[in-house]
Amino acid sequence: MVMERLGILTDEVYPDQFEKSLDWIVEQGLKHIEVRVVDGVNISNMSDEQVAAVRHQIESRGLSVTAVASPLYKCALDPNRKVASGDVFGQAEESVEAHHEKLKRVIAITKMLGARNIRIFSFWRETEPERYFDEIVGHLKTAAALAEKEGVMLLQENEPACNGGFAEEVGNIVRAVGSPAMKALWDPGNEAYGGRPAFPEGYGFIKDVLAHVHIKDAYVLPDGSSRCVPVGSGNVPFIAQLQALREDGYEGLFTIETHYKPEGGTKAAGSKMTLDAFRVLAGEAFPAK
Repeated sequence: MVMERLGILTDEVYPDQFEKSLDWIVEQGLKHIEVRVVDGVNISNMSDEQVAAVRHQIESRGLSVTAVASPLYKCALDPNRKVASGDVFGQAEESVEAHHEKLKRVIAITKMLGARNIRIFSFWRETEPERYFDEIVGHLKTAAALAEKEGVMLLQENEPACNGGFAEEVGNIVRAVGSPAMKALWDPGNEAYGGRPAFPEGYGFIKDVLAHVHIKDAYVLPDGSSRCVPVGSGNVPFIAQLQALREDGYEGLFTIETHYKPEGGTKAAGSKMTLDAFRVLAGEAFPAK
């Protein structure tokens, strides 16, 4: 069943209460989680002892970690150039070289959590990203070589604030890196948030290299600004997207990263709205045999 392949980012429930998030996740019948921030601390900044405690909290509830949602390579290729920026979830701005070094630590943390996948990015978005394509690919080849040696998988996410901002760009980067240790993480909600059609256009650019899917929805307002919304109420045609994934033989996992909090409500309420909606949409796209 597709619901058995669904997980959630823990800080999308209670951002600063990790164990409360885990309990909520168990109550919802989910089995998989991605870890990004634990009690206000980015997982990539934790000590061995802290990571061991996190693993115990997870496994004692019968849950498993599908990926470490790291902020790796959310940094400027050149701090002297004007670039975009975005969420870093508790990590300070650092150099590319510092991120290469941090990758080693994140790989160790990922293994300590019993996981294999690490979410990464493609550097803060340049004014003309195509001019720096070879530089971007060169650095990510370095990262992929280490990942391959260590037996982990790097998942490159489409993030509008980064050079791989959209599916077409991420697909081109992943194919140019050409490593079995780097695949694409497809977030159709990010594509919509950035003002581009997620399906079928975006998906078509990335489907041959994707290995993981984030569940998020968004719509663009008349003034050109964007907002995240519960799945099924935005610009992403989720039933068609899920049907295409089924027909194309996608057997990977899905992770809720809703980024939605109802007005006057909580992130847990927003995640519950997306979870409930996904159950309905998945039932349409993956009918019981």
